[in-house]
Amino acid sequence: MPKMKSKRGAAKRFKIRAGGSIKRASAYMRHILTKKSTKRKRHLRRATAVDQTNKRQIRAMLPYSS
Repeated sequence: MPKMKSKRGAAKRFKIRAGGSIKRASAYMRHILTKKSTKRKRHLRRATAVDQTNKRQIRAMLPYSS
């Protein structure tokens, strides 16, 4: 049987951490930055974990990453 393909868009957006959580980038950092405070923009630069409710769907898109 051939290998399963991963969804390439998901592979570029998500990484699986060693502990099993999924890393993602924060939203709201692309445009309209003048009204956002410096503190808010600084915290948005950090990566964060995917919510528990979305984990199963993302793992289905990345079959060999776990």
